[in-house]
Amino acid sequence: MNLKSTKQVEALAGERFQSVRGSHANETAEDYVEAIADALQQKGTCRGVDLAKVFCVSQVTVSKTMARLQAEGLVSFESYGPYSLTAAGAQLAVLAKRRHAIVLEFLRVLGISEGTAQVDAEGMEHHVSPETLEVFEKMTATLSEKSKTRIVS
Repeated sequence: MNLKSTKQVEALAGERFQSVRGSHANETAEDYVEAIADALQQKGTCRGVDLAKVFCVSQVTVSKTMARLQAEGLVSFESYGPYSLTAAGAQLAVLAKRRHAIVLEFLRVLGISEGTAQVDAEGMEHHVSPETLEVFEKMTATLSEKSKTRIVS
């Protein structure tokens, strides 16, 4: 391999790992805003104890995470008060839920068992690029349509 090719490969590898690290950094924020949105929709309120149960973490962990998310402008709360989403947090929750739904449905139409699809989608949703997500969505529609055609035939 020549020097130019080596540098190109290294640059691509660097971009790939940088992308993965960026996705990891956003995972917690996406998971938390999604969980807050769910709690608000289901119960009308969201408290630290709710999030601690969802994520199986201590309330101290929730408090630290929420302080970070507040600093990032995604959530708002008063000491010992319930959590709410800012406009940016609500927007992130919608995007995260959409990505999750697309990945989950794609895995389902591939025939992945429900439990495995749920677990895998939770991890994959944070790392899938917009391009791949678009292909997942198209393939899900295509595979769903083909399966309907087979059932009707």
